[in-house]
Amino acid sequence: MKRLTWPSRMPVDPYILLLLGTVGIAALFPARGTGADVASGAATAAIAFLFFLYGARLSTREALDGLRHWRLHVTVLVCTFVVFPLLGLAARGLVPVFLTEPLYQGLLFLTLVPSTIQSSIAFTSMARGNVPAAICAGSFSSLVGIVVTPLLAAALLGGSGGSGGFSAGSVVEIVLQLLVPFVAGQVARRWIGAFVARHRKVLGLVDRGSILLVVYTAFSEGMVQGIWQQVSPVRLGGLLAVEAVLLAVMLALTWYGAKALRFGREDRIAIQFAGSKKSLASGLPMASVLFGAHASLAVLPLMLFHQMQLMVCAVIAKRRANDPVDPHVGTDARYGGAVTDNVPS
Repeated sequence: MKRLTWPSRMPVDPYILLLLGTVGIAALFPARGTGADVASGAATAAIAFLFFLYGARLSTREALDGLRHWRLHVTVLVCTFVVFPLLGLAARGLVPVFLTEPLYQGLLFLTLVPSTIQSSIAFTSMARGNVPAAICAGSFSSLVGIVVTPLLAAALLGGSGGSGGFSAGSVVEIVLQLLVPFVAGQVARRWIGAFVARHRKVLGLVDRGSILLVVYTAFSEGMVQGIWQQVSPVRLGGLLAVEAVLLAVMLALTWYGAKALRFGREDRIAIQFAGSKKSLASGLPMASVLFGAHASLAVLPLMLFHQMQLMVCAVIAKRRANDPVDPHVGTDARYGGAVTDNVPS
């Protein structure tokens, strides 16, 4: 398979420009009344279809083979659902000096969402790491997150004012919207798997379009509710600084922690990229369910962190690709090229 290549310079991801443009459209032309209901229903259907495609893309045999590397997957899950949330809770001390309460709630929610899939694979391949491990780690994280993220949100955010309604119904709604379509995609894979493989680029547009629709719906509702008056440029600057520190800490912990656990170079690369990043594709629909009218502020930290992690990890991956590799420790021949569609999640 062809190895993924990135430009020598890492500009702002064009997709982030589309996201920002969508936010601008929502600010100027927010959906109201019946239009809001239609947009919300369309976003729900689009996300369900998105996770159906995720299920159709993932090879069941590949997932089962990946279970043999359980230490790596447990390490990534601990980083994603234990270490990240602990750092999020520690950031509570930054309120109100650096963060407002709503921005902190969004930051804490960011630490609860699953890892990425596509971008973890892309960066791992670029850095000559364990690509199959990255595929399985990202997939397992997304599946676990469908249940664990709303449960963690209920435990850590349930009692906070303005955070929306966290309940068993919220968990069920997320499972129905994300997990059930994923399982349906796995079941249908035997009939549509070849079609999905042949049309990855076209189906990638579904990924991006679904997310844009969710962003428009969430920010439209925020505009109608008038919650953007709570955010100032100074607060946004404080949020960016906090997120930069959070990303730096997780990148260091995943790299040096994996070394302390005696993982090899290829596994450490997969752990670093899968264990330090957060998925916009999974986080947005969950936030829309869990936060309701406050979803726009809740996803703002996740959107900013998403762009930051792409830019920083691209630089790290390029440097890792130039690291000297011991020829007696098989790497590239064993773990080969990427299996990705360049859709950063």
